[in-house]
Amino acid sequence: MPVGRRLVQRISSTRTFARIAPHVVPAMDRAVHRLTRGKVLLSARMLPGVVLTVRGAKSGLPRTTPLACMPEGEGRWLLVGSNFGRPGHPAWTANLLAHPDAEVNWRGEDLPVRAELLTGEARAAAWRAALEFWPPYATYQARIEREIRLFRLTRR
Repeated sequence: MPVGRRLVQRISSTRTFARIAPHVVPAMDRAVHRLTRGKVLLSARMLPGVVLTVRGAKSGLPRTTPLACMPEGEGRWLLVGSNFGRPGHPAWTANLLAHPDAEVNWRGEDLPVRAELLTGEARAAAWRAALEFWPPYATYQARIEREIRLFRLTRR
């Protein structure tokens, strides 16, 4: 593993990062993604990322959120609702629960997807893979009482 990646993992596991990152990282990602017409997602330089567009659970309006993802191949991605180890579930997870048909921008291409909240053994297997992929998720889970939601997106 590159030294830079280990350093980012260590920093991303801190409580300070959890306080600051939710305000800074998505805003930077949105701006750069918009300026490059969907070609660049800054946070994807360290972790793969998608830009998720899903209707709001309450408003029904489109909500766009840049997210780290774990590509599973063949038009599938795993999304981890870690919220950087903060107490509440991220809003995008409630949106996917209410409206599982969504869209992702993956490497500059808009793709229709369907989201599935993982439970049981499927969730357990995905969680093991997520921890191997990005170990700080374990730190996030240890800090909070809620179970982190995992979604599998499948291209429609």
